[in-house]
Amino acid sequence: MGDTYRLQIPRDDLHDQLGQGLPAGTITLMEGAKGSGKSAVVQRMIYGFLSNQYTVTSISTELTVKDFINQMYSLDYPIASWLLDGKLKFVPVYPLVGNARSRVDFLGMLMSSRDLYTSDVIVIDTFSSLVSNSLRGEENSIKVLSFFKRLAGMNKSIVITIDPEEMNGKVLAPFESDSHVYLSLVVSQVGGIISRSIMVKRFASTQYRVSPMIGFRIEPNVGMVIEITSVV
Repeated sequence: MGDTYRLQIPRDDLHDQLGQGLPAGTITLMEGAKGSGKSAVVQRMIYGFLSNQYTVTSISTELTVKDFINQMYSLDYPIASWLLDGKLKFVPVYPLVGNARSRVDFLGMLMSSRDLYTSDVIVIDTFSSLVSNSLRGEENSIKVLSFFKRLAGMNKSIVITIDPEEMNGKVLAPFESDSHVYLSLVVSQVGGIISRSIMVKRFASTQYRVSPMIGFRIEPNVGMVIEITSVV
């Protein structure tokens, strides 16, 4: 498939702003507080990957399959055909693991899932809420990172989203330092207007230009819109 998993779609230039796509064989950490737009950005990425003929496994902590389809279509990201032909595998975690008690062993289930090995891109949204009970120290974080690195070594691209408020600093630090691509979503309010931006803190393994700050908004029936005034 090449060295980069492309994100290009006609309606926005996220692909160009974000280094012509995510490098293959890398781990991307997307960090942001609740309401910062992590899920919307990830959904745009998923649609972009699929539009460029890659396969995707998406693991969600919040959405059922029906909710996911409805949300994607509300942003005009039609994905039903990819779900039907298996190019998109959507794994809703809560129905999968049942009650809160069983979620403690989610990491074991995650690492034994065959779906993670068959797709080009693996997306976990939101990773922090899944592992807050499982990762209790830096040593466990390193073990999980080693697992992700083995997947990346198979030329896959791993994208995980994290809410830093759900993980203590020692547990989060290895993910921040070892991820090849490190994105931080920033929300600001000026004069009653809320703006969102993707701050690129690290972007390794690319030969293309990457914008350090990408302003965006999400609109119903339109999807992601890149703010022209924020493009550097």
